[in-house]
Amino acid sequence: MNKPVGIIYSSTDGQTLKICRRIAVHLEDLGFKTDVIDIASFHTKISMYSKLIIGASIRYGKHHKNVSAFIKTHQQDLERIDTAFFSVNLVARKPDKNTFDTNPYVIKFFKNQDWKPKRIAVFAGRLDYTSYSFFDRLMIKLIMKITNGPTKSDHPIEFTDWERVKDFSTKMSLN
Repeated sequence: MNKPVGIIYSSTDGQTLKICRRIAVHLEDLGFKTDVIDIASFHTKISMYSKLIIGASIRYGKHHKNVSAFIKTHQQDLERIDTAFFSVNLVARKPDKNTFDTNPYVIKFFKNQDWKPKRIAVFAGRLDYTSYSFFDRLMIKLIMKITNGPTKSDHPIEFTDWERVKDFSTKMSLN
């Protein structure tokens, strides 16, 4: 029996989880079994997976601290299998900021990590002012104003490029 692909996520507003579920569907269509697990409730041995994908969202310029903690705790095991990492952030809506070597958050994140996955991707997230707390709405509007993004919208704006997500999934299916 083949080992499943582990897809572990840290999601602030749910878009990273949505992307993880889409990756799982793509991989399952390619014949893989998958497990999608919140990083905060991961209590499994990494060795039970053939591949492991970590997806993490950005809030205020940083990935959640549990992502770095997970990597530090499991680094030796992560180095023994095929791994990938993807970041979800609104800066990635810009074509010049949507790759691992152009996205400032991902560059900064990996400067502080000893672990280097085989694949790294960056996906744009989803902007939904109506779902944010008052403080988050103000802060995100300020960030959007500074970065020339939309500061008003009565409905969510999905920036995720689902074809890029599918391409990432396909690349994960290869050896």
